[in-house]
Formats: sequence, C-alpha cells, structure tokens
Amino acid sequence: MGPLDSVEQVLLFTAFATWDPKKVARHRLFIRANESAGVSVVYGEFKRKDKYCRLCKRQFHSFEEKQTDVNIALELFRRAYLGEYDRAVLISGDTDLIPAIKAVRATFPQKQIGVIIPIGKSSEDLVKHADFRFRMKEHHLASSRFPNMVQLSGTATLECPLTWR
Repeated sequence: MGPLDSVEQVLLFTAFATWDPKKVARHRLFIRANESAGVSVVYGEFKRKDKYCRLCKRQFHSFEEKQTDVNIALELFRRAYLGEYDRAVLISGDTDLIPAIKAVRATFPQKQIGVIIPIGKSSEDLVKHADFRFRMKEHHLASSRFPNMVQLSGTATLECPLTWR
C-alpha cells in the first residue's frame, strides 16, 4: 500500500460458536467493540456435522463454519462492481478465496487485491494470485489492539476481558 492509500471500510466476516454460550458472549463483546470503531460485520454460521472416526469406529459431532468464504467472495466482487474500491486487502490464508480473486481480476483488471497472511499460517497458492502481500507479525497485532476500555455510544463502555489482555 502506498502513501496515498486510505482505509475506507473494514468488513469482519464471522460466525458465532453457538454451542458455547460463554464464547458467544465474548464474541458479541468483540463485535460491539469493532462496530464502535466503524467495522461492518457480515455473519455466517456454524453447522453441526456428524463425522466418523476410523480409529475408534464411532460417529462424533463436530462443527464447520459455513457461508464465510462465499460471503467474502460475494462482497469482494459486488464492491468491485459498484466501484467501491481500487484496492482490497484480504486477511486470510484460505485458498477457497482464489476463485473470487480470479473473478475480480478477470472482470475488473484495474482492481488490485492484496493478501495479509495471519500469524502461523502459510498459503503460497493464495499469495501467488494476489497483487501484493504482507505477512502479519506480532507487533502488528499489538499495535492494533483495542484499549482496555472502549467507549460506545452515549455513556456505555466495554471493558476488555482479563483473559484477552
């Protein structure tokens, strides 16, 4: 990104782990803090999936996040079509987003799409389809963290849970 670039909008694509009420409550706090900073949230969902363990020969329940990749792909293409960005940046290492990047680049060759690979992830296949890339580092996360107390509209505030500090 160059010196004339600016961030016009941030979208957070997420889903609630509905099987764990404590996680949902913490997640809702995180989303409220993001929304107070102007972040737009796009929701997917988790679906219960029955799986079979070949080792113990039993069925077990698991959960898979659904709709997130499709939501990202649709927003990336829709916003390109509407002319809402010149450059988009995806924070992901998910190769399921490659077809969306290819579609935007084929339809709108003047648009640029960059990728930021999260810490601990690698995705050479995704990176080779991006116009530019960055590797996320610990200091990036530390410098972009919310303060311990977030002021919401009016007099409402959110306090960062101790486990997140």
